[in-house]
Amino acid sequence: MRRREFLHVLGGSAAGAAMPFAARAQQPESAIVRVGVIGPSRASPASSVAYPAFIEELRKLGFTEGRNLAVEYRRVDQGVPAAFAGVNELAAWKADVLFAFGPELALQAAAAARPPVPIVLLAANFDPILQGYVQSLSRPGGNVTGIVARWLELVAKQVELLVEAFPERRRLGVFWDELSADQFAAAKHEANARQLELRALKLENPPYDFAAAFRTLSQDGVQMLLFASSPRFPRHNAEIARLAIEHRLPSIFIIKHFVEAGGLMSFGVDFVPMMRRVASFTAKILRGAKPADLPVEQVAEFEFVVNLKTARAIGVTMPTSILLRANEVIE
Repeated sequence: MRRREFLHVLGGSAAGAAMPFAARAQQPESAIVRVGVIGPSRASPASSVAYPAFIEELRKLGFTEGRNLAVEYRRVDQGVPAAFAGVNELAAWKADVLFAFGPELALQAAAAARPPVPIVLLAANFDPILQGYVQSLSRPGGNVTGIVARWLELVAKQVELLVEAFPERRRLGVFWDELSADQFAAAKHEANARQLELRALKLENPPYDFAAAFRTLSQDGVQMLLFASSPRFPRHNAEIARLAIEHRLPSIFIIKHFVEAGGLMSFGVDFVPMMRRVASFTAKILRGAKPADLPVEQVAEFEFVVNLKTARAIGVTMPTSILLRANEVIE
């Protein structure tokens, strides 16, 4: 049984009679439409910058909070029961569209809503085609469409960049948790392909003890570090960056806010333009479009950021080839 099917059953406690998607979405422009969001904490660095772009773009597209738009936000970083309970609340609130933002858990919960609600996704650390939520990019089928951030591919690229920057270092550490398991699998595959020694540490029982986690990997002789991207990590970006410097570990992240806080490198996506595109999908569905008729898009542009101040602090020299590839170098 696919994960989608299993969690579809788990979320069935809010079951009710299904209503045709288009019938729910086709409402007069003057009517109040309802958008339910399930995603990371709005206090996280990425969400605090990107989520306002989603609301702003909806306004540009004719949907303004307090006039003809109502938005409710539920968090995905508090575990499975809380995520499903949050989506059940959004379904009971009669959301016209659900926006599932971030890890697979957000989409799992949204897909289990009863009655079914059209879903726009921003898939971060999983493949919605592989997991069976959409049939293909061009023909998604069902009631899910949106944007795929291609983070599993980004993880392989992150390993490549670490190896290019530090070819003499062969022992790679990876921090991950239950919400970033697919990223860890991608990192493990790439590390094995490059014949790296992998030292992985799964963080459990949040709030996580990052100081203890760093001590564990440092004692294991880790020489460089990849941080998978979980919605439970970004709120601790300053602490994580400080610990990486303290342990003199060259580290790479997906979200550049870690580098702005003192991390060494990030290779990932800019959430702001993705949020604007998600808003466009949302507006089309609110005006009557069916998710099955809106092809899923993949992110095509990525950003590579390097912090030279951090490189000096941990005593490493960044190769010229790395600096020339960077979109931004923090001096």
